[in-house]
Amino acid sequence: MKKLKFIVFTILITSLFLSCEKDTKDVELIKDGDNIVIFENNAQVVTNIAETGEHSFDVMVKLTGPTFAEMTEDVTLTVGVDTEASDAEEGVHYRLDNTKLVLKQSENYIGLFTVTMLTDGVPSPLAKHLILKITDAQGGKVVASGKETDIKLSYACPSDLAGTYNVVTIYTDYDGNVSTLNWTEDITETGIGEYRTGRVGHWDPATLGGTPGYTFYDVCGEITIPGQYLADYWANWVQGTEPGAVDENTGVITVKYSVCYPQGSDHCRYYESTYTPAK
Repeated sequence: MKKLKFIVFTILITSLFLSCEKDTKDVELIKDGDNIVIFENNAQVVTNIAETGEHSFDVMVKLTGPTFAEMTEDVTLTVGVDTEASDAEEGVHYRLDNTKLVLKQSENYIGLFTVTMLTDGVPSPLAKHLILKITDAQGGKVVASGKETDIKLSYACPSDLAGTYNVVTIYTDYDGNVSTLNWTEDITETGIGEYRTGRVGHWDPATLGGTPGYTFYDVCGEITIPGQYLADYWANWVQGTEPGAVDENTGVITVKYSVCYPQGSDHCRYYESTYTPAK
């Protein structure tokens, strides 16, 4: 029995030694391995209004690896398109004016690769995917990463809803009591097809505090109010109850939304608002 225990003990010690030796070799291999050039993000979304010409944007590229901090020479890389994975068409949805990019030590081996999004003659709404890959990297002990980046080219419809509106709101309280409220407010543009109203619910903005109004999106005349906290401050949950609309002839905006507490409950106030452009 003692002999058996000794044999088992010897096997365990040997296995442990071999395992440590293998781990040490792996560490040495990693230490001596190549540095790689990669995209900072594996995906990004670029949105522009259709039929507005050309829009340039940047894709961040960087060098990383076990010894890149010790490097001094420039790294020149080549960016290409995975044409099999992309449905965006060159010359129609995008253009690459230069496929080369130089990463420099003085810039911490971080660079911006420029892509031009084309919108002329492109219908909207539309989304196309441009898949970029680094096909080559030269300069020191450097290789190109096989990881790609998926750029979603989003084409939005023209939208111009910022302005002053006369608002009529039908307000249904918790108890079912219905009242009609009237006021005038400004809607401001906060992004492409993104807007912020001047008021939300039946509250006066000064009394409510926080960020006045609520955020909504216009996608080719359809209005959506995403879930958001009341005035970006209170725990009450604001959300559209059905899609709203913009009358393309009059510019009148109609929306329906609720303000519920707590979020996800049926303890809600309901609002139907009509925004008529002030003359």
